[in-house]
Formats: sequence, C-alpha cells, structure tokens
Amino acid sequence: MSIEISNESGMEVSGEELISVARFVIARMDVHPAAELSMVLVDSATMADLHMRWMDLPGPTDVMSFPMDELEPGGRPDAPGPGPAMLGDIVLCPSFAAEQAEKAGHSVDHELALLTVHGVLHLLGYDHAEPEEEKEMFGLQKELLAGWYEDLRRAEQEAELAARDQRLLGNTGFVDGAGQ
Repeated sequence: MSIEISNESGMEVSGEELISVARFVIARMDVHPAAELSMVLVDSATMADLHMRWMDLPGPTDVMSFPMDELEPGGRPDAPGPGPAMLGDIVLCPSFAAEQAEKAGHSVDHELALLTVHGVLHLLGYDHAEPEEEKEMFGLQKELLAGWYEDLRRAEQEAELAARDQRLLGNTGFVDGAGQ
C-alpha cells in the first residue's frame, strides 16, 4: 500500500501517525493492499480556496476528500475481482483541526487521526448528507478509530514485554531458552 503525504501547512504534524491510521482503515475496509492514497496538509487560506472551488462554500474546513475511483469495500463493484486502485486525495487543514480539537477538549493529533478516518471513508463512498448515512458513517468512524488506538496500545504492550524479556534474558545468560 502506498500512502504519500505532503505537509504544506506550516504546522508540525506526525506524518507517521496519519499514515498509520490511514493504513489501518484501508486494511479494515478490505481495500486491496496495493491501493494508493495521497494526503496533503494545507494552511487555512489554501483550504478556503479549495472549499469554495469544489463545494461552493466560503471559508476553510477541516478535511476534504477527492476520490479517484469509485470504490466499495473490497474494490470496484464492476471489476472482475478486487485489485489495486488509486483511492484519491485527502486534504487536511491542521490549523482548522487545532481549533476543533481545542473546542472538543482533545489533542490535535487525535483530531487529525479522526479526520483521516473520515476522509478515507469518504473516498470509499461513505457520506453523511442524510441522517441514516450519518449514523452509519460516524458509527464506523468511531469503531475504526477505537480499533486503531487499540492496535497502538497492543503494539506498545508487546514492545514493553519484548524489552522486558530481553533484559531478563540478558541478565540470566540464557541464549536460546534452553540454557545453552
């Protein structure tokens, strides 16, 4: 899976974290592992321009998604089988996200992770224009974000256990567990 990220926002943002959450969502949504995604982080003025140009709405917004192929989980419905595709572009505005994070009482990193999940779901055809669509999309968004955080916690625990095991093995002189 190829995920390209370009930070043109002027703000310090963890690209690794955004790639991690995007990878998690793409994998959980059964998108072909060779799919490609582009993420661009922009400033408020650039986002306001995109928002007006593509949505005819004034002012900046938090995230916009520009799908390249019409996809469903598992791939294109008219394809002989699921395959690689260019999902499209997600454009994030970290400064706008920072304002939202402050109002919501959580970190900017959390807000950007949430917006990345939201953007990927839009690329996969989810929307929230109607109440039922909103319920489905936001429920899935919450579930995916919680799953990603759980995976992060699990990976941290495994790393801590591996480090502890290494310290213990290093202190006992055991090389292969058989006392050799």
